[in-house]
Amino acid sequence: MTDDYSRKRHRMPRRLRLILSAVALIFIVEYLVIPQFSSARKALHLLRDVNPFLLVIAVLVEALAIAAYSEMTRVVLTPHAPRRFDTYRVNLSTLGLSHVLPGGTAPASALSYRLFSELGVPGATNGFGLAAQGSSSAVVLNLLFWIALVISIPLRGFNPVYGFAALASVFLMLAFFGTIVLITRGQRHADLWLRAIARRLPRVDPDSVTRLLERVAERIKLLTENRVTLWSTIGWASANWLLDAASLWIFIYAFGTAISPIDLLVAFGLANILAVVPVTPAGLGIIEGTLIPTLVGFGVPHNPAILAVLAYRFINFWLPIPIGGLAYVTLEWRKEN
Repeated sequence: MTDDYSRKRHRMPRRLRLILSAVALIFIVEYLVIPQFSSARKALHLLRDVNPFLLVIAVLVEALAIAAYSEMTRVVLTPHAPRRFDTYRVNLSTLGLSHVLPGGTAPASALSYRLFSELGVPGATNGFGLAAQGSSSAVVLNLLFWIALVISIPLRGFNPVYGFAALASVFLMLAFFGTIVLITRGQRHADLWLRAIARRLPRVDPDSVTRLLERVAERIKLLTENRVTLWSTIGWASANWLLDAASLWIFIYAFGTAISPIDLLVAFGLANILAVVPVTPAGLGIIEGTLIPTLVGFGVPHNPAILAVLAYRFINFWLPIPIGGLAYVTLEWRKEN
């Protein structure tokens, strides 16, 4: 009784959380997003010189990035992976949802779990797949950022913002590898820790958590012992991020400026690591507000940088929303028929 009262007393009311999220979203849109569109109006004359062929290539490369992520999903769900087309539709549905809601990763993960379960993926495989693809993707992004940063610092000098992102990436990687070690080598301690958390959550059975942990631990051991699967997961995660970054590079080049791939990866990694903070959906405003000044700092003229980033974010952020909604409708229609 006392514990329940203490939890309720210290838990932030849901209405207050929604208000704070709305205020943060309005602030970011007002001071980061809208100014970029206002500046873009002054640069519209550059559209006369843009290379439309390169714009098409950039869109296709972004589509390949999404396809690479879906292939990673199929790898971590092996041997229960659904058909390729169904996997693509599930990932597009969850991608669209994550771009609509602040902190959209959590509801998107819940939607992904439900859709894959309806497609016949067992619970343990499903839960492991969600964790594995998210963790692998985060680790690969941070490794790419670190490699680019190590190469860039002697050439460009050190920036305190880079240090903040690098520190955040260290914590993310330590959390990932620490969890792996706990589960695969010190499973009993991880079990006690998770059971203690589960007892504090409403409608959560600690015994169910233990059984799920055991099955996930078995899957992690299989993944680490099966080097082909492990390297396939890392390979598809790398392809996803590198193709995404390549799409941005092509957009920049389409507006008449070439940037060093190393500089691009620093700006790209910095923006995506800072966007991990779940303030806005998929880093809306944060990515734009980070990419544009960083690219300008690396020598991209201001107006082309604005148009290139906005064009890239239209394909990367906005377009998946209606496509994801359509993918979800087709999945629901399939279930009813």
